Amino acid sequence: MSDLMVSLSTLGDFGLYFGISLIFLVVFRFIFPLVTPYKEWELIKSGNVAAAIGMGGSFIGYALAVSSAISNSQSVLDFSVWGVVALVSQVIAYFIIRIIFLPKIAERIERDEVSAGVILASIAIAVGLLNAACMTY
Repeated sequence: MSDLMVSLSTLGDFGLYFGISLIFLVVFRFIFPLVTPYKEWELIKSGNVAAAIGMGGSFIGYALAVSSAISNSQSVLDFSVWGVVALVSQVIAYFIIRIIFLPKIAERIERDEVSAGVILASIAIAVGLLNAACMTY
């Protein structure tokens, strides 16, 4: 029974970290589309599969980094700082991808080229994994 009590004693911490993580995802939902030249949510609502795949991959990439920040942080403040760093890193990576590696990616997403959405999502997830790996002590 004491093992159960020990586990339950951390429920408050779980709730705090999980709640902050959800807030980070909501913030990401509003911030990330501001840096893209197209309106993701309008494209997604109109059935643009490429935009949905790209945005989904961006969410997964960011969530991977945030989950690493949770696992490796020393405090809620530490976690919060690294959550912001992860967001900034994902945005910078998007700019690098769009400007240097795939300069036509935005137009391809707007034309609903699924292959463009898949590559964008894949790169966002890869960046999230790298982000997560860099957030260790």
